[in-house]
Amino acid sequence: MRSPLANNSAPETQPVPNAPYVKPAGAFDEAFDEGRQPRAHWLQLLEHIGRLGTDGMDDRYRRAQRILRDDGATYDLNNDPLSPSVWSLDIIPNVISSAEWAFVEQGLAQRSTLFELIYRDLYGEQQLLKQGIVPSEIVFADPGFLRQCHGMRLPGANALILHAVDLVRGENGQFVAIGDRTQSPSGSGYALENRTVVSRVMPGLFRDSNVLRLSAFFQTLRQTLAGLVSHKTDNPRVVVLTPGAYSSTYFEHAYLANHLGYPLVQGGDLTVRNGKVWMKSLNGLSPVDVILRRLDDSFCDQAELRADSMLGVPGLLEVARNGNVVLANPLGSGVLEAPELLAFLPDICQFLLGQSLQLPSVRTWWCGNPQDYDYVVNHLDQLIIKPTYRSFASRSIYGHSLDAKARAETLAMLAKNPAGYVAQCYIPGSQAPIWHEQRLEGRTGILRTFTVATKNGYSVMPGGLSRVAESTAEVIVTKLSGSRSKDTWILSDKPEVEQSAVTEFPRDEAQVTNLPSRVIENLFWFGRYAERAEVSLRLMRTIFKQLNGVEPLPPESRNILLQALSQVTGCLPGFTENEELLEHPNDELAALVTDHERAGSIKANLQAMLACGEQVKEMLSADTRIILNELRDHIHEVDRAYTHGLPSVPEESLDGLVTTLLALSGLNNESMLRGMDWMFQEIGRRTERALLTATLLKATLGKPLPGMQQQLILESLLLSVEALISFRRRYRTGTRIEFGLDLLMIDLSNPRSLIYQVNQLRKYLNELPRNESMTSGLSPENRLIIKSLNDIQLADLAQLAHVDHRHRSRASLQQLMSQIIEQLEQFTSLLSDKYFDHTAGPQQLIKAKWKAEL
Repeated sequence: MRSPLANNSAPETQPVPNAPYVKPAGAFDEAFDEGRQPRAHWLQLLEHIGRLGTDGMDDRYRRAQRILRDDGATYDLNNDPLSPSVWSLDIIPNVISSAEWAFVEQGLAQRSTLFELIYRDLYGEQQLLKQGIVPSEIVFADPGFLRQCHGMRLPGANALILHAVDLVRGENGQFVAIGDRTQSPSGSGYALENRTVVSRVMPGLFRDSNVLRLSAFFQTLRQTLAGLVSHKTDNPRVVVLTPGAYSSTYFEHAYLANHLGYPLVQGGDLTVRNGKVWMKSLNGLSPVDVILRRLDDSFCDQAELRADSMLGVPGLLEVARNGNVVLANPLGSGVLEAPELLAFLPDICQFLLGQSLQLPSVRTWWCGNPQDYDYVVNHLDQLIIKPTYRSFASRSIYGHSLDAKARAETLAMLAKNPAGYVAQCYIPGSQAPIWHEQRLEGRTGILRTFTVATKNGYSVMPGGLSRVAESTAEVIVTKLSGSRSKDTWILSDKPEVEQSAVTEFPRDEAQVTNLPSRVIENLFWFGRYAERAEVSLRLMRTIFKQLNGVEPLPPESRNILLQALSQVTGCLPGFTENEELLEHPNDELAALVTDHERAGSIKANLQAMLACGEQVKEMLSADTRIILNELRDHIHEVDRAYTHGLPSVPEESLDGLVTTLLALSGLNNESMLRGMDWMFQEIGRRTERALLTATLLKATLGKPLPGMQQQLILESLLLSVEALISFRRRYRTGTRIEFGLDLLMIDLSNPRSLIYQVNQLRKYLNELPRNESMTSGLSPENRLIIKSLNDIQLADLAQLAHVDHRHRSRASLQQLMSQIIEQLEQFTSLLSDKYFDHTAGPQQLIKAKWKAEL
């Protein structure tokens, strides 16, 4: 029977098709039964897909991709802010019935309780080791077991706050646990993003399907984190600790921080003082009570754990031991992820809970056990071999795929160090339908589930993060990258009961207004780089228009404009010392546009601005992310236009970049709250515009030219700052230099004049936090701004326009602009020293692997 999904148009109703792909051999099919008919809980979804048809599904797929990109949903930035890897999402959800989920939910809650008890035992009485339930060597040899955490007392009913379990279905449809994530379980944020996107592209279907909502899970997480220090404070400060923008899952960290309402911090934003953890911010040091960490154990503390880590907080473990900060999850929980633990889990469950394990784990053999070792050697072709201790370089060996030589090498490896390996049964995983190349296809899948601690046990997320292989050649899904994700729908028999009102927590005003120093520094530079790019683009467009104008550009005027471009971009010596470049400027102009490796080029400035934006992704609004995506598109368009040098009409190729930067500036002015984030972005922008305006005035008007050539330079300068029409209306036919200086230097009504920028900086400085320990009087940065403002206001325009014929220059103008540039550069240095954190990372006194060298 031919599937109607192949049609380009579909009638109002369509018969539900048989399975459009072949039954997987030896694997369970999520959507279709043995007769290749839709399962009951999939029927409504498949009927909806049939009604949409190919065009409808393709349209929803494109919409989903656009939403993901606009949300900034990425996985692994790869150090390229221009081409981030957009999170891969299949728009067909994975559907599980509520009856089936009820059993899984009970098993997950029991499993989390069990792992909580294992953690407390291993770092407490160690009865599991004393009674021989778990061999001591697999615990004490595991680098995830942190002896420094032994005896550490933890608040709350549960030490293990978050727990993730990877599940696959066996051929009989039963869910089997194949791994646990307990250090900093990732994926819950991506699951929430998947739900948001799918519910937007299929709103009617989602609304009518009685899908259990995810919001209660995150509300529970928020309440649990706040309750960890309820014995100390009613208003806890909770932060989310991330490795930084180049972590592969950074989007999730920022997304969760925003959703939960917590500051997103990096290791450098925190410091240990007087036995407590503090966040370094504009207002000084703010105490931190709870850290939701997204770092693995070993990277969290350079003082006691990995000395070569640049991501953690030196002394953090000691503060946690003393109970002055709570980490979720607690340090040392990495030992619970050891795969060999699964071999002993049924016995552990009986010992600690007096119950049978409800949710089975994949059959596991630890090769350190002689009987298990013999079994593994004799059944290698049926098993997966894994290192006992996980690392970034560890990989699994699939016995059925080994040739004779590889098999012999594997056996030799096992014989050399049997305790270092475990073996597990190979479970191919179930097949789930995906939308691929305008049709339904089947792919192998895996489900990551999540639980969060409560006062009475563990609450299970009603759903999770489903992942499927990208191609039919892949038989197992192991990583978040290189796979396609799915929303997971748990269908209820009836509409979900409305949740009770959200619990209100006291509003911490300091937390609302306080920002880590790193954040405001990145926003400051975001503004500066945006202004650098815009001024350079405007001047570049003006030069292109003059060079390609109807009338030939006189050589003297051309030279001044080109040299001014080198001065403004900072790409020196450039046109300033090369006569050959002045005669043949095309290659240099093209490089100033597209050479990202050249500091000061337009593309380099735009890349730097985007990189700063990635560092503070959690601070950017949805509209801002959309504009930044449009900017990336325009950058790629310019790259294509400049593939073979300057295009035929080069100024038009830059229009998209200019208008996008203007849209970004307008959005910030009209939509951002006037907080410290907006303030520092504006300070950066105004400082840079003042510096570049002074540089432009000095470079273009500092050297006098004869009548018409001088007029051409003045008009080009006014055109580059969008002031030519205003100039002509005000002064009609007058083109004297004094008139230009009046408009560009001292006119407070011109938002691009020099005095306007400095005056705005003076206003912003008065609103910045003050250091109470400072003596009375003006701060050094205030003095510099007031002096610059006075220098501009007291300037004699006629004297500035006067030509020193002996030196053939406007010496007074050059001297004043140089003085203002120097003062503004001193101002930025003082501002940086006062408000930004430049503390160097911890330095290693010894090598991290020093023991191996003894």
